[in-house]
Amino acid sequence: MTVRPIRLFGDPILRSATDPVRVGAPGIRDLVDDLMDTVREPGRAGVAANQIGVGLRAFSYNVDGEVGYIINPEIVEVRGDRELIDEGCLSVPGLAYPTPRYPYAKVRGVDVDGNEVVLEGEGLMAQALQHETDHLDGTVYVMTLEPATRREALRAIREQDWFH
Repeated sequence: MTVRPIRLFGDPILRSATDPVRVGAPGIRDLVDDLMDTVREPGRAGVAANQIGVGLRAFSYNVDGEVGYIINPEIVEVRGDRELIDEGCLSVPGLAYPTPRYPYAKVRGVDVDGNEVVLEGEGLMAQALQHETDHLDGTVYVMTLEPATRREALRAIREQDWFH
């Protein structure tokens, strides 16, 4: 299908919670195809639908050679103590900050046919599951940073050429 452009921090769609997907609704297979094509670009671990301008609850992932998608994901389990992990975001290009994440995460959702999908993992997969689910809830990772780091991140964002 299509590699879609990524919306950047400051775009209102990134600050709005996405709507649940109605399985079987027109255009959902095309959305999934676009998410899959977009996440396959080099250096991408995940793409949420609102990052490509669609306010629906779906994301694709590309972690350790495993590429897939999930519709209507909800985090159903996290484990361990939150740790600060260097994290970046396609919607905040060129910047990365220590972000509090659980070392294990599990999400549950469905595929385009309504079949249950469960994704879980540690490390980068856990980070991606939390990061993309946050996007679908209208939260860009820089808003989850500790206060001093968030101030630093927002100042750096304002100085980026892409922000203006």
